[in-house]
Amino acid sequence: MAKGLSVPKKARALPSDQQQLRTLIITGISGAGKTTALHAVEDLGFHCVDNLPLPLLPAFFETLDAEPEVARAAMVVDARLKPHIGGFAQAYEEQLAEGRRLEVLYLDARDDVLIRRFSQTRRRHPLAGTDLRAGLMAERRILEPLRAHALTCLDTSEMTVHQLKRHIQERYEGEGEGMVISLVSFGFRYGVPAEADLIFDVRFLPNPYFVEGLRPLTGLDPRVSDYVFEQPDAPEFASRTHDYLEFLLPRYRAEGKVYLTVAIGCTGGRHRSVAMVEELGQALSDGRVVHKRHRDHVRG
Repeated sequence: MAKGLSVPKKARALPSDQQQLRTLIITGISGAGKTTALHAVEDLGFHCVDNLPLPLLPAFFETLDAEPEVARAAMVVDARLKPHIGGFAQAYEEQLAEGRRLEVLYLDARDDVLIRRFSQTRRRHPLAGTDLRAGLMAERRILEPLRAHALTCLDTSEMTVHQLKRHIQERYEGEGEGMVISLVSFGFRYGVPAEADLIFDVRFLPNPYFVEGLRPLTGLDPRVSDYVFEQPDAPEFASRTHDYLEFLLPRYRAEGKVYLTVAIGCTGGRHRSVAMVEELGQALSDGRVVHKRHRDHVRG
């Protein structure tokens, strides 16, 4: 392990007002959106540090211990810290043993998307010479110790900068108020959302696409929603799914999970899944932070 990365073996007691300090470690592949994510949480009031050398991690926390008004912090760790990445696992476990609340968020994207982004920005990949794909492969190998500890691995391939920022802020803005729930409607023909923790399929419901007058509408329209929930299985599915989530949420929360993404899909993500997300969002919103997002409802 890199010199200076370890902390003393004897755990010291943290100040009582620091016990709930939460620290987000943002990492992942160059071009996947780490800087955007950092700026997004900085706007939420996180104390942020970009590209923190891992040997300084204990000193970073000691500094925060002296700042009781800091409740949430975030840092970017990337492959430029290659000499110290191998010691991350031990440093991570040592900080957990001292009572820290840590979360690793790993950002990635498809190679073709990353290559396009580098081409558009004309930035140089930190590990690539003339072969960008080889640089991306090397970066993934270097960052594997961090990926292995990630609570969330987020694929940003289909996200714009603004969509990523909104997603990150939705994820972390409600911390301290209970679990944040994100309900996402999607179309299976466009792929399953990579960020989903739970996936439900409502393709068994009759499809409004085949009803004259409903095809051009979406599940946000009351005429489509009424059609969907006039089918006996729709309210039954909504009720059973709501009960299932009510059972799971406190148990996830007890395990330290603060954000849950529930994806509901139909064929095109335009009618049935949208109506179901709206229904469940209303049922789950009592006393909770619930975000609804319709990924594909304007496609096609």
